[in-house]
Amino acid sequence: MVPEGDLSRPFPIRTRGAVLLALLGAGVWAFLHLDMSFGQLVPNEGGLDIAKKFFGRAFSPAFASEASSVPPGTPPLLILSLQALKTTVIYAAAAMSLSLLLGLVLGFFASTAWWTGDPVGGRTWFARTIAPAVYGATRLLTGFMRSIHEVLWALLLLAAFGITPLAAVIAIAIPYGGTLAKIFSEMIDEADRRPADALRAAGASGVQIYFFGLVPRALPDMLAYAFYRFECALRSSAVLGFFGFATVGREVEQSFNSNNYGEVWTHLYVLMAVIILFDAWSGQLRKRFVA
Repeated sequence: MVPEGDLSRPFPIRTRGAVLLALLGAGVWAFLHLDMSFGQLVPNEGGLDIAKKFFGRAFSPAFASEASSVPPGTPPLLILSLQALKTTVIYAAAAMSLSLLLGLVLGFFASTAWWTGDPVGGRTWFARTIAPAVYGATRLLTGFMRSIHEVLWALLLLAAFGITPLAAVIAIAIPYGGTLAKIFSEMIDEADRRPADALRAAGASGVQIYFFGLVPRALPDMLAYAFYRFECALRSSAVLGFFGFATVGREVEQSFNSNNYGEVWTHLYVLMAVIILFDAWSGQLRKRFVA
């Protein structure tokens, strides 16, 4: 029996439980502060009619243009949708390539594994002064990059450079690069340290231990996350269509504004199909890399 007031008794709510309770409390506070109610989800008569028409076409997408008049030379609807999908994938691939480069470079400087602590640390002047400054500056930079959504980056860049492919690619790459840098650095910092211990015992430097002892251990998780971010990039690329780029999003917007809901679902299903196919392909690649 534990005596009353004995400080050795464990606290009934551990750290994780306290964090979950704090998040739950924050959610309740936000719900009350915004004066939200489930009654706000009931649409008005006009909105309900639009919702019925829109979702009613989910099981009967269009296979031909529903417009009353189609300009001569306009490709068939499916061809038009596939062309927009091709542009969507190209934008996403270009943005992801740039963001991967940013993520790998900034992830190195945002990691502590190459300059501090066992087994890869050191007590040199560089590790005590320069490296922490570089680390802090990089963490601030990546935090700034990912704190602004790609839609806001698109607004800023389009206002500065106009509707250009480079502006669209950079708008996606900046926040994605910051996110990849953060996740990559944390994955490397949390990687299994046993190979690093062996390299350190053999006299390897911190940078050598980083690239040959820690990065290979974290690489499968880094690849899995990179594949996931590419799926996100496909959706972000589609959203840029609402700014005028020739992606699936532009086709969705034009069809929706014309009340051609069957066309909208055709474009959405085309985008959904490529994401599902890519997910299956990336899943096979992840199994191969992990094995």
